[in-house]
Amino acid sequence: MVVKLPIPKKDALDHSQQLLEYILFQLRAQHGSLSFASYMALALYTPGLGYYSCGTQKLGAGGDFITAPELSPLFSKSLARQCQQILQTLAGGDIVEIGAGSGKMAAHILLELEKNHSLPAQYYILELSADLKKRQKDTIFSLCPQLLSRVIWLNTLPEKKINGIILANEVLDAMPVHQFKILNHRAYNIHVIEEQHALKYACPHVSDNERTEIELADCLSFSDGYTSEINLNLKPWIFSLSDCLQKGVILLIDYGFPRTEYYHPDRRMGTVMCHYRHYAHSDPFWYPGLQDITAHVDFTAIAEAATEVEMDVLGYCEQAAFLFSCGLADCAEQTMITTQKEKILQNQAIQVLTSPAEMGELFKVIALGRNFDEPLIGFSLIDRRYAL
Repeated sequence: MVVKLPIPKKDALDHSQQLLEYILFQLRAQHGSLSFASYMALALYTPGLGYYSCGTQKLGAGGDFITAPELSPLFSKSLARQCQQILQTLAGGDIVEIGAGSGKMAAHILLELEKNHSLPAQYYILELSADLKKRQKDTIFSLCPQLLSRVIWLNTLPEKKINGIILANEVLDAMPVHQFKILNHRAYNIHVIEEQHALKYACPHVSDNERTEIELADCLSFSDGYTSEINLNLKPWIFSLSDCLQKGVILLIDYGFPRTEYYHPDRRMGTVMCHYRHYAHSDPFWYPGLQDITAHVDFTAIAEAATEVEMDVLGYCEQAAFLFSCGLADCAEQTMITTQKEKILQNQAIQVLTSPAEMGELFKVIALGRNFDEPLIGFSLIDRRYAL
């Protein structure tokens, strides 16, 4: 089915054209082609022009998509219950949030932890976008000004190892991925090329001096023509998180699958999707810079990377199970509701967060630990580590 997307305004079109010209310049400098990962990185992160670097609104009703923390404070309050257990087990510590969006998740986690007398010593936010840093500061000042002094913004992960928690909600899906196609039982990079001053996919090169093989697990077997993607940045990213955690837990929340489901024979066209004004479609070359480009997460790859650096996989389950285990129903009961409309809106938010047809099953939570032995409450109802 062809999705009819809203027509961008002229200034947005001009912006996209600037980015396109830059991408074409980079492509020509690379002998006329780019890997899809290189293209995705340019489209999303080119300074001042890329989707995540240009300062336009991404989140909420006026943006392109909505995340769980934007949907309802109940998500962050439930997550805070898990943070509380970890911090109490550690007898204190810090929280590092990677890519904090509008700042709502940070604010509501801090408020819930304050209410339960379990505040972290510091709440670090790793954020590269100056525009988002300002928005996060404004949000936290608006919702919990008394806690703003605990928040420290970083441009890189903390240099000194921390005891505590590292959080990342919907971060991994925006990492550039390599796309590959199976030809003659070999995996080849799919390239991006120029045609009539526009971008398009190129069939994978098959001659020995042009092909780039993608390393995949030996256990995977694909039929000819099978197309998918692999995140080659995932392992070093997990390694970098591990390097800054002395004792504590990493909690990663995103949409994706264990490897057997990710590379299922029926998922022959991969998982790359684009988002513009709450419309989802599959054309990553549609007005670069104006739309988000994402790929689902291979959670088995996360578990493997953690094992390589001697971290423990402490839990893995669907978002719905995690939220209910953390006390979502209790958080909802404790929320001050004054009108019937507010009650309806809260119930609708819970439905989106937990329904199998919405975020409940597609989104997963995985916990990685270092020197942490306490069973986590978020996986008390369901723990599907066996599926990894």
